[in-house]
Amino acid sequence: MTPDTDTAAPLPSPDSGAGPEAPCGTASGLPLAVAAQAVAPGGGGDDLVFDTPALGPPVAGAQAGAAVAPAAAEAAAAEAEPPHLGLAVEHVTEYRYGSAVELAQHVAWLRPREESWQQLQEFDLRIEPPPDHAREDLDRHGNPRLLFSLARPHDALQVRARSRVRLHARAAALRPAQSQPWEAVAQRLRYRAGRPWEPAAEFTAWSPFVPRVEGLRELAAPSFAPGRPVAEAAIELMQRIHDGFEYRSASTQIDTPLAEVLRLRRGVCQDFAHVLVGALRALGLAARYVSGYLLTRPPPGRPALVGADASHAWAAVWAPGAWADEAQNGAWLELDPTNRVVPDIEHLRVAVGRDFGDVTPLRGVIRGGGAHSLSVRVHTVRWGKPEEAKARDTA
Repeated sequence: MTPDTDTAAPLPSPDSGAGPEAPCGTASGLPLAVAAQAVAPGGGGDDLVFDTPALGPPVAGAQAGAAVAPAAAEAAAAEAEPPHLGLAVEHVTEYRYGSAVELAQHVAWLRPREESWQQLQEFDLRIEPPPDHAREDLDRHGNPRLLFSLARPHDALQVRARSRVRLHARAAALRPAQSQPWEAVAQRLRYRAGRPWEPAAEFTAWSPFVPRVEGLRELAAPSFAPGRPVAEAAIELMQRIHDGFEYRSASTQIDTPLAEVLRLRRGVCQDFAHVLVGALRALGLAARYVSGYLLTRPPPGRPALVGADASHAWAAVWAPGAWADEAQNGAWLELDPTNRVVPDIEHLRVAVGRDFGDVTPLRGVIRGGGAHSLSVRVHTVRWGKPEEAKARDTA
């Protein structure tokens, strides 16, 4: 919807989830996106020399993240650690309005999550014009979010977020065959009076972008034979969605119904994630939507993943027993049907929710503005590699 000059209206989401048209790679056997080369960090965030100028004062900065250790200390620690990867991301959203916006209220999910296997090293967020009010908090799913407002006329808006994150490999701890039978998991998630509430059960319910749609259960059924471990079945379903659906950039819109995606068998990463989430929920399993980024330049010998140079989306299923380190890291198993992989250190997590609507990178309402144009640029690089220090944004 395009806001006019007299009414407040929702801003369209800046990110459709669409990625480049290059075909995604597939792997034989258990699909894992693994980049095993450890890298030492470089200097501060601006040492990455992204092309977009830093406009406005810092709104949310590195002081809220973990301190960055000296390069020498990190390099020494890398020898004793499991494989890990440092990723740096720049995400720039720009609106240009046909007439002045008089009042704006926005909410952004741009700061990466802190997980035991994902540590935020630095974060810098700048907004131009600077907001009159800004506040950070955690949403109901534990995602960092920023709420900000502008109460003076402006004819453009730029939101630029830069993140530096260290990711640790988890693949060695994955044991799909040891996960519980899927029927037992679904039974645990059903409500029963007097039985303890399982928090993951929240993600069994239908949601605005993933409503009950005919055909979802039928899509999932071939992978879920009686008694099969839930992780094994979910991985196979993820592979089948990848193989049976066509990835086509810009083939759908943010509001394209899930039923149409299921009928046409094509879409972008957002659609692939919603289909997988819906198929799992149709069986009574808990599934959630994950937003984040992919490594743009993979390690030598590995193909580029579809969805790089854009914000990306994938899914996660609650799979008790699938991880040897479940006591520390939880029971959620992430699945990327766009690339046919179990995400590891080439996927950077920003937020999780019921569907895309819970974790839209930037949305809000404005008064005024008229017709407007939108530009979104995302770039992800490995930090600490000199040959990647000079990065160019991709529109």
